Amino acid sequence: MTHRDVVVLGLGIHGSAAAFELAQRGLDVVGVEQFESGHVRGSSHGATRMIRRAYPHPVWNDLVDRAYLGWDRWNLAAGRPFVTTTGGLYAHDGAPTLQGGHSRPVAEEERKTIAPSFAPPADFGVVHDPDAGVIDAAGALAFARTGAQAAGAELRFGETVLEYSADAGVVTVRTSAETIRARRLVLAGGAWAPALVPQAASFFEVWRIVTLTVASGQAVAQPPSLGCFSVDLPEGLVFGLPEASGSGAKIGIDAGPVWNPDVPVAPPTEAEVAQLAELLGRFVPGIDTTQGEAVACLYTMTPDKRFVVGALPGTPEVVLASACSGHGFKFGPAIGEAVADLVTGVPRPDLDFVSPARMEAHV
Repeated sequence: MTHRDVVVLGLGIHGSAAAFELAQRGLDVVGVEQFESGHVRGSSHGATRMIRRAYPHPVWNDLVDRAYLGWDRWNLAAGRPFVTTTGGLYAHDGAPTLQGGHSRPVAEEERKTIAPSFAPPADFGVVHDPDAGVIDAAGALAFARTGAQAAGAELRFGETVLEYSADAGVVTVRTSAETIRARRLVLAGGAWAPALVPQAASFFEVWRIVTLTVASGQAVAQPPSLGCFSVDLPEGLVFGLPEASGSGAKIGIDAGPVWNPDVPVAPPTEAEVAQLAELLGRFVPGIDTTQGEAVACLYTMTPDKRFVVGALPGTPEVVLASACSGHGFKFGPAIGEAVADLVTGVPRPDLDFVSPARMEAHV
């Protein structure tokens, strides 16, 4: 049996960010991941992700600010930028509701000037977010892990967690390799949140999502002609990224079938790829979608599409970090910072809107 300050379960972007931030504060951290490094079973693989300040409710604004500051902090530590600012245009049927930062509604003529490659439905309202951009997701995940190890954290891959328990300020975690005792446990298991928190399993629903990335080198897909975008359709929110960070333009839909994460994610079907190619061609006319790469990943959804971050009710030794619902990657540094604060006793009342206490009312 070994003794640690903190055990982090799950080493996707949020678990890795938590391990990084905790280790930088001098804590003895061990991170445990059930799959090998580089696996594609979860939600953190892939080349790029979107970041934006435009959000539907001001309750998010403080955490969004912390995310941008967090990326600045990581950029400085890495000596390279992880975010390419491209601006973004977000289209909704009816009056647009997005706010935050310098986001504002724009009329069609201005929209055409901002990003002429983007062609939303003619009768949709559009919000422009000049601070939106593309995250080098693969580079950021690698940086968080390398930074955690450099700060003294031990990261273990291919090790399964069998069970955990908490009592009187001590957490006991039994893995396939050993038993670990620690002062705090961080649950950052992504799509495995229902299994890690069985008392609130019904609060989470796991979806299989498909994205399509087309060939790079297309002027129509490059900023400033194209920035980040979304179109809110009846079949789901269509989201798109321009060519950036060495990766071609990308499109996906925030909708998909419910999936058991213990079953390997099924590869994209021809019909799914054809649908995404049609949507990309519709909203970015002239783009070549014939040489695309489609991938599937998992979303962990909550009923209100908000995260679940904080100590488990009645179990202060266990901190849940489920920054999920399809928009979590952009918050990586901020969630890592939040977890480190919660573990070390720094008050974070700004996180009340994503508190795990919501799960009790749902059960």
